[in-house]
Amino acid sequence: MYKKTFSLWLVGFACLLFFSQCKTVVFQSKINWGSTKQDSTLNLMATVAKWQIDSIQHKGWRHAENDWTNGALYTGLIAYAKTTKNEGIYKFLKEKVGEKLNYKLNQDTNRFFADYYCVGRLYTELYSKYHQKNALIDLKILADTLLKRPHTESLEWINKINKREWAWCDALFMGPPTLGLLAQVSGNRQYLDLSNTLWWKTTDYLYDKKAHLFYRDSRFFERKEPNGEKVFWSRGNGWVLAGMARLMETMPTDYVDRPKYNNLFKEMAKKIASLQQADGTWRTSLLDPDSYPAKESSGTAFFCYALAWGINNKLLNKSEYLPVVNKAWQALSKCVQPNGMLGFVQPIGNKAKSAILATDTEVYGIGGFLLAGTEVLKL
Repeated sequence: MYKKTFSLWLVGFACLLFFSQCKTVVFQSKINWGSTKQDSTLNLMATVAKWQIDSIQHKGWRHAENDWTNGALYTGLIAYAKTTKNEGIYKFLKEKVGEKLNYKLNQDTNRFFADYYCVGRLYTELYSKYHQKNALIDLKILADTLLKRPHTESLEWINKINKREWAWCDALFMGPPTLGLLAQVSGNRQYLDLSNTLWWKTTDYLYDKKAHLFYRDSRFFERKEPNGEKVFWSRGNGWVLAGMARLMETMPTDYVDRPKYNNLFKEMAKKIASLQQADGTWRTSLLDPDSYPAKESSGTAFFCYALAWGINNKLLNKSEYLPVVNKAWQALSKCVQPNGMLGFVQPIGNKAKSAILATDTEVYGIGGFLLAGTEVLKL
């Protein structure tokens, strides 16, 4: 009886070990990092990435595979896979997203909604790696159609303008880097030029030149926080600063408007750094942190990524901004739960929220976290 029980236990343990190894293989890195700090950062990223992919594999997708939420996740996963030379993550995204969706974007009336072509960024990354002929077909059709549209409407938040134009600040993360990367991969500079034109249209409309921050959309122009300050949402500005970094990565160094991006990036970065709270995070309302005392990890992750990227690309002074980035990364590390889940992520929304819990997570938060980690590793 005891021999039989022991044999069953041994078989069970062997199966458990086998499946455990199968599940973790996509997170094995081919990079041997040379310092404890790098090892710690890489291990933390691996833990968070593994938790997210395990969640997808065992519980299913929280949102549709072509949704903007996952578009942000894919950006982080690809950055992580590039950094660690992780073929398993590439394969996962290729099979479970690209091939499953046949590299198609949304086909209904939301087709010109930037949230729905954010996934095109993944398609371009997969095309760059695997060179599948069909990977860019639908994205190019969309981009060519966007080139022909007049883009003369006001960005006032009426008549579903967000379904046609980049009328809200989040769109600057969803749309411009996608078109910029498509221009880079396809060799068609027109896509970058269109992205540039529309970036500045949105910026001219939503950027407050005195506050050096972006309104979420026109509905917030006249709103005030409980302390009387203007309403500037943390993650919304995180989308912008991170989106600018992503777009500039696809832009030639001699691009005609690059100096304008450099100036805007540095101006925003200075303001954002000044608003970091004592615990290293940013509150959901940037100018009224006392009314929203909970820490929040998604806005913090995008700020951490963008500021680290600015240092690594010689736009920001390292001695001035490195303490801000280190403090933010330490704070983000404390948001990771024992099981690897990134907590304290503000749920989907368009404005500040006061109650955010350790159990609150979302895929775009993980995307931002992984982006931040890839830049922190380079510091």
